[in-house]
Amino acid sequence: MGIWKRIGNLFAKDEPPRKEKSILQLAPGDICEVSLVTYEVTGRVSNFGRNAALLTLRDGAALAYLHIEQREELRYVLYKAIDGRLDSLAEIPATMELDDNVFYLEEEYEGHVSVAGQTPFMNAGDQHVWQYQSDDGLPLRIEWQNGRFMLYEGEKIIPGDVRVIRAS
Repeated sequence: MGIWKRIGNLFAKDEPPRKEKSILQLAPGDICEVSLVTYEVTGRVSNFGRNAALLTLRDGAALAYLHIEQREELRYVLYKAIDGRLDSLAEIPATMELDDNVFYLEEEYEGHVSVAGQTPFMNAGDQHVWQYQSDDGLPLRIEWQNGRFMLYEGEKIIPGDVRVIRAS
């Protein structure tokens, strides 16, 4: 290395450190930890109108879905898909009974979503969502997109139990 290059390196600025991804920015290929279980993010459904994302998480053969929404603070719900069937959008009830729990409709919304990776809905488009909650705080979620329903039951997760392990 020549003398002029060394002198130039003395006055050169260091590269700024890369800003880490937040949990709301995770994408397929990233690794996160939820309630002490390490998951690979294999898919992402983003609803930018609500500043929310539903991440498809894989731990071996097990699949889980982490719903993240930025409101006054970040809110997390970890869902598992359940078997069930609904016939029509017009027949979505205001209350649902499932395994001796009664769930009450808390919120209903629709919006345009984008999709990346492996998700229950492989195409972007308009999605309808119904979010329910039981008296003991258990969440239930119904999604409809392109003629297909998905049902999920879940549990609320405190922010301290979610962290980014590795982000690309």
